[in-house]
This record gives sequence, C-alpha cells and structure tokens, in this order.
Amino acid sequence: MRRFPPERLVCLTEETVETLYLLGEQDRIVGVSGYAVRPPEVRLKPRVSAFTSAKIDKILDLKPDLVLAFSDMQADIVAQLARAGVAVHLFNQRDLAGIFAMIRTLGALVGASDNAEALARTLEARVVEVSAARAAATRPRVYFEEWNDPMISAIGWVSELIEVAGGIDVFADRRGAAAATGRIVTPDAVLAARPDVIVASWCGRKVVPEQIASRPGWSDLPAVAGQRIVEIKSPLILQPGPAALTDGLDALVAALR
Repeated sequence: MRRFPPERLVCLTEETVETLYLLGEQDRIVGVSGYAVRPPEVRLKPRVSAFTSAKIDKILDLKPDLVLAFSDMQADIVAQLARAGVAVHLFNQRDLAGIFAMIRTLGALVGASDNAEALARTLEARVVEVSAARAAATRPRVYFEEWNDPMISAIGWVSELIEVAGGIDVFADRRGAAAATGRIVTPDAVLAARPDVIVASWCGRKVVPEQIASRPGWSDLPAVAGQRIVEIKSPLILQPGPAALTDGLDALVAALR
C-alpha cells in the first residue's frame, strides 16, 4: 500500500533535494543523485544515480514510496522504475514560472503545501527585488555557454535570470527550445552577437577561460578583449530550483556589474 504523504523518497535531481530540505522534509529522502551537494549534509544520503543513469536495483532495495525525476533525459530511468511498479513523478520545469510551480507541486506531494507556498512566494519576491534593483543598470550583452562542444546557449530559466540580473541574453530567442539541440550555436553566431560578457557553466566540467578566448576570431569580442569571461559553477545555475534563484542569481549579478 502506497502512503500519503510518501515516507520514503528517492530524488534523482538536485533541485528536488534542496527544495525538500528547505521545506523541512529531508527525513523523507532515502536516496539522491550523485550530483546533489546542497545542503552539505545531503552527502550523507545514499547515492543512487547520475543524471542519465541510475542504479535501479539499489533504488528498488530502498523501497521508495515515490521517485522524483526530471526531464526527457531521465525518461529511460523512469520507464524502468514504472515497469518495476514504482511510483514516479517526472518534473520538466524549463523557466522561472516552472520552477515556482515545481516547488508548489512538490510541497503538495509531500503534504507541505503551506510551507511550499511560503517558500515560492519568498523566492518570487526575491527575483522581483533583484530585477527592480538592476533595472537602471547598464545592460551588457551576455553569451551564456552551457556546454562547449557543441556550444550550447542558455536554457530558459538561465536566460530569464540574465535579464533579471541586468543583462541581455544575446540568444534569448533560443531559450524556449524543447531540447538542448535547439540551443546549439556556432562560433560565427557568437561573433556576430558581440557579447560584452561571456558567462560559462559547463554542466559539471571546469570552465577553461583561455580555451574560450583562443577561439578563432574571438579576441576581438568585447567580452574577450575586456577579460570578462566568468565561470558560474553548474550546481548554482543549472539546477532549476532554489539554488538558481539565490546563489545563482547573485553570481550572475556579480558577473554583470
């Protein structure tokens, strides 16, 4: 018999882990993604997955009441768990509105709707406050690089946060693409966009600014000439959850000052 609210949760994504901690529901978590690092005490939880792969047997041994997953990238994991009779909720938030909806939905799933509503409202107010504070700032043109080979521009929530932080995403027209392939850009497209700032977060890999600066023809870009190539660690900005709305947004504001 499945319980409500679920007593045993496995989280295959970092943002659901952090949200549950912020809601005070961390004791329900029995397994997490290997990439989960926020808050630090999450490191004590059993690691059961990467992003596109998971230890299905280990997850089943934990006897979860519910597994929380994210996006089409985890569809194969979800299918395996569903065939094994495990209840799964697959989130797919790609923009700021989706992040706030995720927080509220997750709160409802664990019987913590009031706390989730309070958390969502607090984070919404913070975004509005930062946007207002940065409204009068000079708005630099920003190229955000999520991956370097192929070069992939900012996903929806990152693109929106660039604007909140006072910048202009030079590839904002691509942020609504359903898949990362829709955000692939060419070196020539970046040259034509002439960004003032390059912000890079290579999805788990260390950014090498010298590698970016040495791309053919890029030495003339304002961002390169002005030595404004900035790394933001992926756990801060590429998680569509509280981290991106707090430390990630703060890092963007610092990069664009």
